[in-house]
Amino acid sequence: MMQLSAGEILQLSPDESSSKAAKGLVVPAKWPRLEYDEQAIWGECQGSGSKPYQVQVDKSGPAFRCSCPSRKFPCKHGLALLLLMAQDASLFSAATAPAWVAEWLAGRQQRAEKQEARIAEKRDAAPDPQAAARREDNRRQRMAGGLEELERWLNDRLRQGLAQLPGQTAIWEDLARRMIDAQLPGLAFRLRQIAGRVGRDEAWPAQVLGGLGQLRLLIDAFRRLDNLPAAIRQDVRGALGINLDRDEVLAGGERLRDDWLVLGQSIDEEGNLWSRRVWLLGQQSQRFALLLDFAHGGRRFEQNYLTASRLHGELAFFPGNRPLRALSTGDTQLLPAANPPSVALDGALSGLAEAVAANPWQSPQPILIDGGIPQPDAAGWSLRCPENRQLRLQVRDEDGWTLLAHSGGNPLTVFGEWHGDVLHPLAAWQGKPIWQKGMEEA
Repeated sequence: MMQLSAGEILQLSPDESSSKAAKGLVVPAKWPRLEYDEQAIWGECQGSGSKPYQVQVDKSGPAFRCSCPSRKFPCKHGLALLLLMAQDASLFSAATAPAWVAEWLAGRQQRAEKQEARIAEKRDAAPDPQAAARREDNRRQRMAGGLEELERWLNDRLRQGLAQLPGQTAIWEDLARRMIDAQLPGLAFRLRQIAGRVGRDEAWPAQVLGGLGQLRLLIDAFRRLDNLPAAIRQDVRGALGINLDRDEVLAGGERLRDDWLVLGQSIDEEGNLWSRRVWLLGQQSQRFALLLDFAHGGRRFEQNYLTASRLHGELAFFPGNRPLRALSTGDTQLLPAANPPSVALDGALSGLAEAVAANPWQSPQPILIDGGIPQPDAAGWSLRCPENRQLRLQVRDEDGWTLLAHSGGNPLTVFGEWHGDVLHPLAAWQGKPIWQKGMEEA
């Protein structure tokens, strides 16, 4: 792990309160033990009890572990340990890792080796085609029944019109649950997304109608599934919620080694499920990649990423007509930060159009634009580009003003997620990173 700045460390914080609490622990007197070796950093932090908390960070992640009872990840102690290192590395002594650190590192290594063994076993195992065919046939029958029900529901909605939809949230949730019962979780997710647009603003009827049209397209694609090219068939299955097992992707997916720039990341919460999208761009391949992770019960992800950092490593891509989602093979090295390439608006929109044409069900799509200036108007915020063209931004008003202040009114390179009609900015550069969504000030 390279030396991180305080601002980069605070990017890893799960929330603002954790950042504030971590800053309060950056006091050497609270840490009777601060040590490191080539693999890890560790320390003991005196809390309210008689026994200090044991805090450790694996440099290769960074990955965290702490003996405190906090359910946040990383906790304030892990953040404070890294902040202390960033503030004054001379506080740490080189040492041999104690048993509680060595055992944790060994456990991480063993888990990685077991995963590699599973991948190798799956790669070499002889499949049972008859059993696989039976499982596929059973699922296809349940899915077909669910899609027939969805088709009837869509026909009813179109006959009745959209004017009655505001206030009828229950009908969407009821149908979404039935899609899950039919083993169509992807459609349940899309129905809830469409429901969230109803009545949101003046443009909601067109947005809802477009969403319903995509559902109709998926129904038609499913009925022609066996006649579609293999890559498009995988995209349709993914949109319906049938994804390949991670081990299968790691065993047989397209692999690409590159220097990957972390363009931005977005975290969403729905009930007890947290999802994180990390967007990468290969500097040699110029390919976008999406790392999609899920966590249940709390915002706790195994691997941490720093926006605007750069990783050298290999990714395994899920199959598709234009592969985007990928998995890290685990062999990564943190490199000095770099700036994204310059992409004019025409080039960015052309790339976006190609991506949507290749896979119309992928949402959001990544987009990188150079030369835009954020500006407010009566409808919210826009990105003003050369030749007086504009892209509507989906951004909180306070974040819009912060972004404008950081820009000084000068053009920016902006990366974000395209949600069909608006750009949700995640990071901005002006020769160097100047803003990231959710960035905490040091």
